[in-house]
Amino acid sequence: MKKDNVNTSNYITDVKTKNYVEEYARWEPSMKATHKILIPDMLPWHFTILERLLKKEGYDVEILKNDSRAVIDEGLKHVHNDTCYPCLCVVGQYIDALKSGKYDPDHTAVLITQSGGGCRASNYVPLIRKALKAEFPNVPVLSLNFVGLEKDSSLEMTLPFLLRLVFAIYYGDNIMWCYNQTKPYEKVAGAADKVRDEMIDYVVSMLGKHSFVRYKKVSKHIIKSFAAVERKNIKKVKVGIVGEIYVKYSALGNNHLEDFLMSEDCEPVVPALMDFVLYCIVNNINEGEMYDKKGKFIVLNKLLYKVLYHMQKAIRKLYIKDGTFEPIHDFEHLRKCADKVLNQGVKMGEGWLIPAEMAALAETGTENIVCAQPFGCLPNHIAGKGAIRTLKTLYEKENIVAVDYDPSATKVNQENRIKLMLATARENNGLT
Repeated sequence: MKKDNVNTSNYITDVKTKNYVEEYARWEPSMKATHKILIPDMLPWHFTILERLLKKEGYDVEILKNDSRAVIDEGLKHVHNDTCYPCLCVVGQYIDALKSGKYDPDHTAVLITQSGGGCRASNYVPLIRKALKAEFPNVPVLSLNFVGLEKDSSLEMTLPFLLRLVFAIYYGDNIMWCYNQTKPYEKVAGAADKVRDEMIDYVVSMLGKHSFVRYKKVSKHIIKSFAAVERKNIKKVKVGIVGEIYVKYSALGNNHLEDFLMSEDCEPVVPALMDFVLYCIVNNINEGEMYDKKGKFIVLNKLLYKVLYHMQKAIRKLYIKDGTFEPIHDFEHLRKCADKVLNQGVKMGEGWLIPAEMAALAETGTENIVCAQPFGCLPNHIAGKGAIRTLKTLYEKENIVAVDYDPSATKVNQENRIKLMLATARENNGLT
Protein backbone atom coordinates (compact mmCIF):
# COMPACT_ATOMS: atom_id res chain seq x y z
CA MET A 1 0.00 0.00 0.00
CA LYS A 2 1.29 3.45 -0.89
CA LYS A 3 2.31 5.48 2.15
CA ASP A 4 0.82 8.96 2.49
CA ASN A 5 2.26 11.82 4.54
CA VAL A 6 5.55 10.05 5.23
CA ASN A 7 9.16 10.90 4.58
CA THR A 8 9.83 8.84 1.45
CA SER A 9 13.61 9.27 1.58
CA ASN A 10 13.91 5.83 3.17
CA TYR A 11 11.78 4.17 0.50
CA ILE A 12 12.17 3.18 -3.12
CA THR A 13 9.37 2.75 -5.65
CA ASP A 14 8.45 -0.78 -6.70
CA VAL A 15 8.54 -0.80 -10.51
CA LYS A 16 5.59 -3.21 -10.85
CA THR A 17 3.19 -1.88 -8.21
CA LYS A 18 4.33 1.79 -8.12
CA ASN A 19 4.12 1.55 -4.32
CA TYR A 20 6.77 2.65 -1.86
CA VAL A 21 8.99 -0.17 -0.58
CA GLU A 22 11.40 0.33 2.29
CA GLU A 23 14.98 0.56 1.08
CA TYR A 24 17.51 -1.81 2.63
CA ALA A 25 20.38 -4.04 1.56
CA ARG A 26 18.95 -7.16 -0.05
CA TRP A 27 20.39 -10.64 -0.29
CA GLU A 28 21.00 -11.85 -3.83
CA PRO A 29 21.78 -15.50 -4.75
CA SER A 30 25.04 -14.33 -6.36
CA MET A 31 26.25 -13.21 -2.92
CA LYS A 32 26.75 -16.85 -1.98
CA ALA A 33 30.09 -16.67 -3.76
CA THR A 34 31.18 -13.28 -2.40
CA HIS A 35 29.77 -12.83 1.12
CA LYS A 36 30.57 -14.20 4.56
CA ILE A 37 27.43 -14.94 6.58
CA LEU A 38 27.48 -14.26 10.33
CA ILE A 39 25.27 -16.43 12.56
CA PRO A 40 24.38 -15.49 16.17
CA ASP A 41 25.31 -18.02 18.82
CA MET A 42 21.69 -18.97 19.58
CA LEU A 43 21.93 -22.76 19.75
CA PRO A 44 25.59 -23.62 20.45
CA TRP A 45 25.19 -27.41 20.16
CA HIS A 46 23.09 -27.42 17.02
CA PHE A 47 24.50 -24.39 15.20
CA THR A 48 27.97 -25.95 15.30
CA ILE A 49 26.58 -28.69 13.07
CA LEU A 50 24.52 -26.20 11.01
CA GLU A 51 27.63 -24.10 10.36
CA ARG A 52 29.44 -27.06 8.85
CA LEU A 53 26.37 -28.16 6.89
CA LEU A 54 26.11 -24.71 5.31
CA LYS A 55 29.80 -24.80 4.44
CA LYS A 56 29.17 -28.08 2.62
CA GLU A 57 26.43 -26.26 0.69
CA GLY A 58 29.00 -23.70 -0.47
CA TYR A 59 28.24 -20.89 1.99
CA ASP A 60 30.99 -19.03 3.85
CA VAL A 61 29.52 -18.93 7.37
CA GLU A 62 30.78 -18.19 10.86
CA ILE A 63 29.08 -18.53 14.25
CA LEU A 64 29.75 -15.45 16.37
CA LYS A 65 31.36 -16.07 19.76
CA ASN A 66 31.68 -12.49 21.00
CA ASP A 67 29.91 -12.22 24.36
CA SER A 68 31.41 -9.27 26.20
CA ARG A 69 29.40 -6.47 27.81
CA ALA A 70 29.99 -4.50 24.58
CA VAL A 71 27.53 -6.84 22.86
CA ILE A 72 24.75 -5.88 25.28
CA ASP A 73 25.63 -2.19 25.04
CA GLU A 74 25.42 -2.28 21.23
CA GLY A 75 22.06 -4.00 21.53
CA LEU A 76 20.77 -1.32 23.88
CA LYS A 77 22.01 1.35 21.49
CA HIS A 78 20.23 -0.04 18.45
CA VAL A 79 17.09 -1.74 19.80
CA HIS A 80 14.24 -0.13 21.76
CA ASN A 81 14.63 -1.10 25.40
CA ASP A 82 11.09 -2.53 25.51
CA THR A 83 12.04 -5.14 22.94
CA CYS A 84 12.79 -8.64 24.24
CA TYR A 85 16.25 -9.40 25.59
CA PRO A 86 17.08 -12.14 23.00
CA CYS A 87 16.59 -9.63 20.16
CA LEU A 88 18.88 -7.20 21.95
CA CYS A 89 21.56 -9.92 22.28
CA VAL A 90 21.30 -10.96 18.62
CA VAL A 91 21.48 -7.40 17.26
CA GLY A 92 24.27 -6.50 19.67
CA GLN A 93 26.31 -9.53 18.62
CA TYR A 94 25.99 -8.54 14.95
CA ILE A 95 26.93 -4.89 15.44
CA ASP A 96 29.78 -5.64 17.84
CA ALA A 97 31.23 -8.18 15.39
CA LEU A 98 30.97 -5.82 12.44
CA LYS A 99 32.67 -3.06 14.45
CA SER A 100 35.58 -5.37 15.31
CA GLY A 101 37.16 -4.81 11.90
CA LYS A 102 37.38 -8.56 11.20
CA TYR A 103 34.75 -8.40 8.47
CA ASP A 104 34.30 -6.41 5.27
CA PRO A 105 30.82 -4.82 5.54
CA ASP A 106 30.53 -4.76 1.74
CA HIS A 107 30.93 -8.54 1.62
CA THR A 108 29.17 -9.63 4.80
CA ALA A 109 25.58 -10.74 5.51
CA VAL A 110 23.82 -11.86 8.69
CA LEU A 111 21.53 -14.86 9.16
CA ILE A 112 18.57 -15.20 11.54
CA THR A 113 16.19 -18.12 12.07
CA GLN A 114 12.42 -17.56 12.18
CA SER A 115 9.86 -20.04 13.53
CA GLY A 116 6.82 -18.18 12.20
CA GLY A 117 5.10 -18.10 15.58
CA GLY A 118 3.37 -15.18 17.26
CA CYS A 119 6.32 -13.97 19.35
CA ARG A 120 8.71 -11.17 18.44
CA ALA A 121 11.41 -13.61 17.35
CA SER A 122 9.65 -14.01 14.00
CA ASN A 123 9.71 -10.23 13.61
CA TYR A 124 13.40 -9.67 14.30
CA VAL A 125 14.26 -9.08 10.64
CA PRO A 126 12.91 -5.47 10.42
CA LEU A 127 14.60 -4.64 13.74
CA ILE A 128 17.92 -6.08 12.56
CA ARG A 129 17.64 -4.21 9.25
CA LYS A 130 16.98 -0.94 11.04
CA ALA A 131 19.99 -1.45 13.32
CA LEU A 132 22.30 -2.37 10.45
CA LYS A 133 21.06 0.52 8.32
CA ALA A 134 22.24 2.95 11.00
CA GLU A 135 25.88 1.85 10.78
CA PHE A 136 26.33 -0.86 8.15
CA PRO A 137 23.74 -0.17 5.43
CA ASN A 138 25.36 -2.55 2.92
CA VAL A 139 24.93 -5.64 5.10
CA PRO A 140 21.86 -7.70 4.07
CA VAL A 141 19.77 -9.87 6.40
CA LEU A 142 19.18 -13.49 5.42
CA SER A 143 16.35 -15.56 6.92
CA LEU A 144 16.28 -19.30 7.62
CA ASN A 145 12.64 -20.37 7.98
CA PHE A 146 10.20 -23.01 6.78
CA VAL A 147 6.98 -20.99 6.72
CA GLY A 148 7.48 -18.67 3.75
CA LEU A 149 8.64 -15.55 5.62
CA GLU A 150 10.96 -13.00 3.97
CA LYS A 151 10.67 -14.67 0.59
CA ASP A 152 13.02 -12.20 -1.06
CA SER A 153 15.72 -12.78 1.57
CA SER A 154 15.38 -16.45 2.49
CA LEU A 155 18.16 -18.98 2.43
CA GLU A 156 17.74 -21.24 -0.58
CA MET A 157 16.41 -24.59 0.59
CA THR A 158 16.82 -27.86 -1.25
CA LEU A 159 15.07 -31.05 -0.14
CA PRO A 160 18.38 -32.84 0.67
CA PHE A 161 19.47 -29.88 2.81
CA LEU A 162 16.14 -29.81 4.66
CA LEU A 163 16.43 -33.53 5.39
CA ARG A 164 19.98 -33.11 6.66
CA LEU A 165 18.83 -30.25 8.87
CA VAL A 166 16.14 -32.41 10.48
CA PHE A 167 18.57 -35.23 11.21
CA ALA A 168 21.14 -32.68 12.45
CA ILE A 169 18.66 -31.56 15.12
CA TYR A 170 18.27 -35.13 16.37
CA TYR A 171 22.03 -35.71 16.35
CA GLY A 172 22.72 -32.37 18.07
CA ASP A 173 20.17 -33.29 20.73
CA ASN A 174 21.84 -36.67 21.27
CA ILE A 175 25.30 -35.15 21.67
CA MET A 176 24.04 -32.46 24.07
CA TRP A 177 21.97 -34.97 26.07
CA CYS A 178 24.77 -37.52 26.47
CA TYR A 179 27.48 -34.91 27.10
CA ASN A 180 25.57 -33.29 29.96
CA GLN A 181 25.09 -36.70 31.60
CA THR A 182 28.79 -37.56 31.14
CA LYS A 183 30.83 -34.40 31.76
CA PRO A 184 30.03 -34.02 35.50
CA TYR A 185 31.08 -37.64 36.18
CA GLU A 186 34.14 -38.14 33.95
CA LYS A 187 37.14 -39.73 35.66
CA VAL A 188 39.64 -38.18 33.25
CA ALA A 189 39.26 -34.44 32.79
CA GLY A 190 38.42 -33.55 29.19
CA ALA A 191 37.28 -37.05 28.21
CA ALA A 192 33.68 -35.96 27.56
CA ASP A 193 34.87 -32.93 25.55
CA LYS A 194 37.01 -35.21 23.37
CA VAL A 195 34.05 -37.49 22.63
CA ARG A 196 31.83 -34.46 21.95
CA ASP A 197 34.24 -33.16 19.32
CA GLU A 198 34.62 -36.62 17.79
CA MET A 199 30.84 -37.05 17.60
CA ILE A 200 30.34 -33.69 15.91
CA ASP A 201 32.93 -34.69 13.30
CA TYR A 202 31.22 -38.07 12.92
CA VAL A 203 27.75 -36.58 12.54
CA VAL A 204 28.89 -34.05 9.94
CA SER A 205 30.66 -36.79 7.97
CA MET A 206 27.49 -38.91 8.02
CA LEU A 207 25.32 -35.97 6.96
CA GLY A 208 27.54 -35.63 3.90
CA LYS A 209 26.72 -39.16 2.75
CA HIS A 210 23.61 -40.80 1.35
CA SER A 211 23.45 -42.92 4.50
CA PHE A 212 22.73 -39.91 6.72
CA VAL A 213 19.13 -41.12 7.11
CA ARG A 214 20.35 -44.09 9.17
CA TYR A 215 19.52 -42.17 12.31
CA LYS A 216 19.34 -45.26 14.51
CA LYS A 217 22.90 -46.24 13.62
CA VAL A 218 24.20 -42.70 14.17
CA SER A 219 22.30 -42.22 17.45
CA LYS A 220 23.44 -45.60 18.75
CA HIS A 221 27.06 -44.73 17.98
CA ILE A 222 26.74 -41.42 19.85
CA ILE A 223 25.21 -43.12 22.90
CA LYS A 224 27.82 -45.91 22.93
CA SER A 225 30.71 -43.47 22.54
CA PHE A 226 29.68 -41.38 25.55
CA ALA A 227 28.78 -44.50 27.56
CA ALA A 228 32.37 -45.71 27.07
CA VAL A 229 33.76 -42.72 29.00
CA GLU A 230 34.94 -43.81 32.46
CA ARG A 231 32.64 -42.34 35.10
CA LYS A 232 32.84 -41.66 38.83
CA ASN A 233 30.17 -43.42 40.87
CA ILE A 234 28.97 -40.34 42.71
CA LYS A 235 25.65 -38.59 43.21
CA LYS A 236 25.16 -35.03 42.03
CA VAL A 237 22.28 -32.59 41.99
CA LYS A 238 20.47 -32.62 38.65
CA VAL A 239 19.20 -29.21 37.50
CA GLY A 240 16.82 -28.80 34.58
CA ILE A 241 16.92 -25.71 32.36
CA VAL A 242 13.66 -24.60 30.76
CA GLY A 243 12.23 -21.33 29.46
CA GLU A 244 12.32 -19.14 26.39
CA ILE A 245 14.29 -20.89 23.66
CA TYR A 246 17.11 -18.34 23.33
CA VAL A 247 18.01 -17.97 27.01
CA LYS A 248 17.42 -21.68 27.48
CA TYR A 249 20.25 -22.64 25.11
CA SER A 250 22.42 -19.59 24.42
CA ALA A 251 25.40 -19.02 26.71
CA LEU A 252 25.26 -15.31 25.82
CA GLY A 253 21.59 -15.12 26.80
CA ASN A 254 21.86 -17.05 30.08
CA ASN A 255 25.35 -15.96 31.22
CA HIS A 256 26.87 -19.41 30.64
CA LEU A 257 24.31 -21.14 32.85
CA GLU A 258 25.38 -24.70 31.97
CA ASP A 259 29.02 -23.93 32.79
CA PHE A 260 27.97 -22.34 36.08
CA LEU A 261 25.90 -25.36 37.10
CA MET A 262 28.83 -27.67 36.36
CA SER A 263 31.13 -25.42 38.38
CA GLU A 264 28.66 -25.87 41.26
CA ASP A 265 29.10 -29.65 40.97
CA CYS A 266 25.70 -30.17 39.34
CA GLU A 267 24.45 -32.02 36.27
CA PRO A 268 22.58 -29.68 33.88
CA VAL A 269 19.58 -31.24 32.12
CA VAL A 270 18.61 -29.35 28.97
CA PRO A 271 15.56 -30.70 27.07
CA ALA A 272 15.94 -31.52 23.37
CA LEU A 273 15.51 -28.90 20.65
CA MET A 274 13.34 -31.37 18.72
CA ASP A 275 10.73 -30.98 21.47
CA PHE A 276 10.37 -27.33 20.41
CA VAL A 277 10.08 -28.34 16.74
CA LEU A 278 7.36 -30.88 17.58
CA TYR A 279 5.67 -28.26 19.78
CA CYS A 280 5.44 -25.88 16.81
CA ILE A 281 4.00 -28.61 14.57
CA VAL A 282 1.45 -29.73 17.17
CA ASN A 283 0.33 -26.12 17.61
CA ASN A 284 -0.55 -26.01 13.92
CA ILE A 285 -2.49 -29.26 14.25
CA ASN A 286 -4.29 -28.09 17.40
CA GLU A 287 -5.25 -24.84 15.72
CA GLY A 288 -6.74 -26.79 12.83
CA GLU A 289 -8.83 -28.86 15.22
CA MET A 290 -9.91 -25.92 17.39
CA TYR A 291 -10.99 -23.76 14.47
CA ASP A 292 -12.08 -26.57 12.14
CA LYS A 293 -9.35 -25.75 9.65
CA LYS A 294 -8.71 -28.25 6.88
CA GLY A 295 -6.50 -28.48 3.85
CA LYS A 296 -3.03 -29.49 2.73
CA PHE A 297 -1.25 -27.48 5.45
CA ILE A 298 -2.93 -29.38 8.29
CA VAL A 299 -2.50 -32.74 6.52
CA LEU A 300 1.19 -31.99 5.94
CA ASN A 301 1.71 -31.07 9.60
CA LYS A 302 0.02 -34.27 10.77
CA LEU A 303 2.20 -36.35 8.45
CA LEU A 304 5.36 -34.52 9.51
CA TYR A 305 4.52 -34.97 13.18
CA LYS A 306 3.89 -38.68 12.68
CA VAL A 307 7.28 -39.16 11.03
CA LEU A 308 9.29 -37.06 13.50
CA TYR A 309 7.59 -38.54 16.55
CA HIS A 310 8.23 -42.05 15.22
CA MET A 311 11.92 -41.17 14.94
CA GLN A 312 11.97 -39.77 18.47
CA LYS A 313 10.42 -42.95 19.88
CA ALA A 314 12.99 -45.08 18.04
CA ILE A 315 15.87 -43.02 19.46
CA ARG A 316 14.33 -43.14 22.92
CA LYS A 317 14.30 -46.97 22.73
CA LEU A 318 18.05 -46.90 22.06
CA TYR A 319 18.61 -45.03 25.33
CA ILE A 320 16.42 -47.47 27.25
CA LYS A 321 18.17 -50.48 25.73
CA ASP A 322 21.67 -49.11 26.49
CA GLY A 323 20.71 -48.16 30.05
CA THR A 324 23.57 -45.71 30.69
CA PHE A 325 21.64 -42.47 30.34
CA GLU A 326 18.22 -41.16 31.28
CA PRO A 327 16.22 -41.35 28.00
CA ILE A 328 15.12 -38.22 26.16
CA HIS A 329 11.55 -37.17 26.85
CA ASP A 330 8.66 -38.77 24.97
CA PHE A 331 6.78 -35.89 23.34
CA GLU A 332 3.34 -37.44 23.75
CA HIS A 333 4.11 -37.72 27.46
CA LEU A 334 5.06 -34.03 27.44
CA ARG A 335 1.64 -33.22 26.01
CA LYS A 336 -0.04 -35.19 28.80
CA CYS A 337 2.08 -33.32 31.34
CA ALA A 338 0.98 -30.02 29.83
CA ASP A 339 -2.68 -30.97 30.14
CA LYS A 340 -2.24 -31.18 33.92
CA VAL A 341 -1.26 -27.52 34.05
CA LEU A 342 -2.16 -25.56 30.94
CA ASN A 343 -4.36 -25.90 27.87
CA GLN A 344 -2.46 -26.67 24.67
CA GLY A 345 -4.13 -23.67 23.07
CA VAL A 346 -1.67 -21.48 25.01
CA LYS A 347 0.98 -21.41 22.29
CA MET A 348 2.54 -17.95 22.23
CA GLY A 349 6.29 -18.09 22.82
CA GLU A 350 7.08 -21.49 24.32
CA GLY A 351 3.62 -21.57 25.90
CA TRP A 352 2.50 -24.94 27.24
CA LEU A 353 5.87 -26.53 26.49
CA ILE A 354 7.49 -24.84 29.53
CA PRO A 355 5.22 -26.31 32.25
CA ALA A 356 5.18 -29.60 30.32
CA GLU A 357 8.98 -29.84 30.49
CA MET A 358 9.03 -28.87 34.17
CA ALA A 359 6.50 -31.60 34.95
CA ALA A 360 8.33 -34.20 32.86
CA LEU A 361 11.64 -33.32 34.51
CA ALA A 362 10.10 -33.77 37.97
CA GLU A 363 8.70 -37.16 36.96
CA THR A 364 12.13 -38.35 35.78
CA GLY A 365 14.11 -37.37 38.86
CA THR A 366 15.10 -33.80 37.98
CA GLU A 367 13.14 -31.88 40.60
CA ASN A 368 15.43 -28.84 40.66
CA ILE A 369 14.77 -26.44 37.80
CA VAL A 370 15.94 -23.05 36.54
CA CYS A 371 13.16 -21.37 34.56
CA ALA A 372 15.00 -18.83 32.38
CA GLN A 373 12.84 -15.81 31.59
CA PRO A 374 14.08 -12.97 29.34
CA PHE A 375 12.88 -9.42 29.76
CA GLY A 376 10.12 -8.51 27.33
CA CYS A 377 8.80 -12.04 26.83
CA LEU A 378 5.41 -11.83 28.54
CA PRO A 379 4.03 -15.19 27.27
CA ASN A 380 6.97 -17.05 28.80
CA HIS A 381 6.60 -15.26 32.13
CA ILE A 382 2.95 -16.30 32.24
CA ALA A 383 3.45 -19.89 31.07
CA GLY A 384 6.68 -20.33 33.06
CA LYS A 385 6.67 -18.28 36.25
CA GLY A 386 2.87 -18.28 36.34
CA ALA A 387 2.70 -22.09 36.36
CA ILE A 388 5.15 -22.67 39.23
CA ARG A 389 2.55 -22.69 42.00
CA THR A 390 0.44 -25.30 40.20
CA LEU A 391 3.49 -27.45 39.50
CA LYS A 392 4.60 -27.35 43.12
CA THR A 393 1.11 -28.49 44.11
CA LEU A 394 1.35 -31.41 41.68
CA TYR A 395 4.96 -32.26 42.56
CA GLU A 396 5.57 -31.54 46.23
CA LYS A 397 9.38 -31.77 46.04
CA GLU A 398 9.78 -29.73 42.85
CA ASN A 399 12.30 -26.95 43.50
CA ILE A 400 11.96 -24.21 40.88
CA VAL A 401 13.64 -20.83 40.61
CA ALA A 402 12.59 -18.32 37.94
CA VAL A 403 15.57 -16.25 36.85
CA ASP A 404 15.19 -13.05 34.83
CA TYR A 405 17.72 -12.28 32.11
CA ASP A 406 17.88 -8.67 30.95
CA PRO A 407 20.46 -5.90 30.39
CA SER A 408 20.22 -4.60 33.96
CA ALA A 409 20.32 -7.98 35.74
CA THR A 410 23.80 -8.74 37.09
CA LYS A 411 25.36 -12.17 36.77
CA VAL A 412 26.08 -12.17 40.51
CA ASN A 413 22.42 -11.68 41.43
CA GLN A 414 21.34 -14.38 38.98
CA GLU A 415 23.86 -16.86 40.32
CA ASN A 416 23.02 -16.05 43.92
CA ARG A 417 19.37 -16.88 43.27
CA ILE A 418 20.38 -20.17 41.71
CA LYS A 419 22.72 -20.92 44.64
CA LEU A 420 19.80 -20.54 47.05
CA MET A 421 17.86 -23.07 44.99
CA LEU A 422 20.89 -25.40 44.98
CA ALA A 423 21.21 -25.14 48.77
CA THR A 424 17.66 -26.46 49.09
CA ALA A 425 18.39 -29.12 46.44
CA ARG A 426 21.45 -30.41 48.31
CA GLU A 427 19.52 -30.52 51.55
CA ASN A 428 16.71 -32.50 49.88
CA ASN A 429 19.25 -34.90 48.38
CA GLY A 430 21.26 -35.33 51.56
CA LEU A 431 24.35 -33.75 50.00
CA THR A 432 24.92 -30.94 52.51
